Amino acid sequence: MNATYKVLLPAHGGQLRQIAARYGLSAEQLLDFSANINPMGPPPSVLMALHRALADHASLVTYPDIELTELRWLLANKTQAAPENICVANGFVPLLDAALRSLTLKRCLLPIPCFNEYRRTLENANVNVVPHLLLQTNSFRYQTDSIVQALLDHSCDAILLANPQNPSGALLEAEAMHQLVEMAAQHNITVLLDEAFIDYSPAQSLTQTSGERSNLVVFRSVTKFFAIPGLRVAYAVSNALMAESLRHFLAPWPVSALASIGVCAALRDDDVYSDESRTINHRRRAWLEAELARLNIFTYPSSANFLLLRFPAEVDVRSLWERMIVEEQIVLRSCENFEGLAPEHLRIAVRSEPDNTRLIDGLKRILTRSSR
Repeated sequence: MNATYKVLLPAHGGQLRQIAARYGLSAEQLLDFSANINPMGPPPSVLMALHRALADHASLVTYPDIELTELRWLLANKTQAAPENICVANGFVPLLDAALRSLTLKRCLLPIPCFNEYRRTLENANVNVVPHLLLQTNSFRYQTDSIVQALLDHSCDAILLANPQNPSGALLEAEAMHQLVEMAAQHNITVLLDEAFIDYSPAQSLTQTSGERSNLVVFRSVTKFFAIPGLRVAYAVSNALMAESLRHFLAPWPVSALASIGVCAALRDDDVYSDESRTINHRRRAWLEAELARLNIFTYPSSANFLLLRFPAEVDVRSLWERMIVEEQIVLRSCENFEGLAPEHLRIAVRSEPDNTRLIDGLKRILTRSSR
């Protein structure tokens, strides 16, 4: 392929309006594989709860519960943690920023590639970042011994990591993650653990025991799994003293009344929706892996609702990303702002079966045209 890409890539997935305006399209024309949102859509109970709330003016003219009592209770029930161990905010970044301010950390090991907001939030909090390159040959899976050694070699007092890892989807089992937390505790090192996609492997979460740890803060997303990212709700689970400290560094009323109502409805309607989501995601992800392999596109083992793709060396990935938009109206996630990731990668979400078929057909057409 000849590179035709000349413009700045979006910093995040899901930026359809920005991309559409750039290419003279409407956002409605674009099929978004760049954001990892549950394709089942919001649980019906969420939409019903929001409709009822909007029909009642009290939902809009009354301040939200500043303690978020019901929401924290439902999150505690979901994670088997105590309500006092839970802190809620309008997204992951405010919670991470609050944790960094509370803990006054100085040097943080950052396994890369990773979500680009990690480094920016650390640096904004004046924390020195020590990058730790994960091995592509090991599918970017965390190696506990090498991570602990890097922490000691660089005199770090913290590590920030994700499980499943983003952008690869690699998962470290709970037992191994517990061992990492324990080894870090022996050296007074704090573990900041982003479990934004752990809902696809809930048995591997550390939230149940994080309240017992003095050196662990676990961050969870609600809105990705329940397909309501527009409501912007995330939470952190830690020991009670840390949770109280986190709340001190957050602005009052950290989420809106409507966001709280919607998320509470989702949490009450959790079991059937969640089980079905995991089953469907596993089946569709396996289908995508097989179809991509037929196109000679390598996929890394993933335990999340996305796949990291590695294209053959002869493919101009920048040009492919742009041509998929212009010729197929499909948006993939460029990985150029994932620090430490080689340029031959793109990431895709796992979507509905018709959408996944359209993706494979589009990739096949682009790759065929480019090989002529």
